[in-house]
This record gives sequence, structure tokens and C-alpha cells, in this order.
Amino acid sequence: MRLATTARYLYLSYFSKPVCDRSLYKAIKKHQPRKILEIGLVSTQRTLRMLDFAQRLTVGETLRYSAVDLFEAREKSLPKLSLKEVHKQLKAAGVTPQLIPGDPAGALARSANALPETDLILISAASDDAALAAAWFYFPRMMHAGSLVLRQVLDSSGQLTLQPVAAEQIRQLAGSNRRRAA
Repeated sequence: MRLATTARYLYLSYFSKPVCDRSLYKAIKKHQPRKILEIGLVSTQRTLRMLDFAQRLTVGETLRYSAVDLFEAREKSLPKLSLKEVHKQLKAAGVTPQLIPGDPAGALARSANALPETDLILISAASDDAALAAAWFYFPRMMHAGSLVLRQVLDSSGQLTLQPVAAEQIRQLAGSNRRRAA
């Protein structure tokens, strides 16, 4: 790792704000993902930092980024995000994004087959259990044996943390939402 990349890693992993994102940067260094899916954008700043760091680690390789979000239809309690503005910011940073508007279940129903072999899937706290209930069904077709799924949750002290979701748990959640033939 070059000196600039090492310095960036140290800053992001030990000093970046919010604190819960530090584990994200450590996971990116460890797994070096080339295909990233974000379900529920936390902020474009975090996404840009994450993608910049991932690109530094995978020099010469194509980084694929996809995001599922409600964009303009977000709840009023969440920061406003325009699909067009997010696309413009990511393009300016040298990323060709695949932005998929909609709720997690509906968006993944339309696009899961176009997102195979995803290395890293991030799920924001804005995507609660109800929003994800039907979406889990599509996760196995997007994953491979080394995929990492991180979900942002509130811990017992009320702080946001990123928790890994085990592949076995995903299979159980996906199976419990299996569609039944009529």
C-alpha cells in the first residue's frame, strides 16, 4: 500500500466521523471489494469517501457501485437526496454508478439479477426490518461465498454501529420470505 493510501486508511479507520463508519473502512481494507451495493444512502460524502478509498486499494481494476434508495421520495426526517445530483457527484468522482430508485424489496426485485457477485453490501439504518422483509429473498442471488453484508443498527447505548450479517442468517431470512406459487 502506498504512503498516501496508508495515511488515508489510518485517518478514515481511526479518526473519521461518524464513528460507526470507521469499521466500514477497516472492512474495505480487509476485503478490497470491487462490487459494492449500498441499500439506503446515508450521505453522498460517506459514499464518495468509501469509493475513493476502495479505488485506491484496487488500482487498475474497475470498481462497480450500485445504490438502492428512495431519493426524492425519502421520508422528511431523512436528508434530501436527488437522484440526478447523486449521479452527478459520483460521475464527477470518476465512478459510473448504477442508481436504482425505490424501496429495497421493489428495487431488488427489478435489479438483483443484474448485481451478481457483489463483494460488499451496506444496509443503512433507514432500511428497517419491515422495509427489508421481502428484500432478503434477493440477497443470495447477489452474493458469493466471500461477500460481506454490513447493516447499520442502533446499539444498546443508542449509537449507530455497522454489524455484519452472517450468510447463514441471510439464507434463513431469504427462505422465510420465499414466494409461493398460486
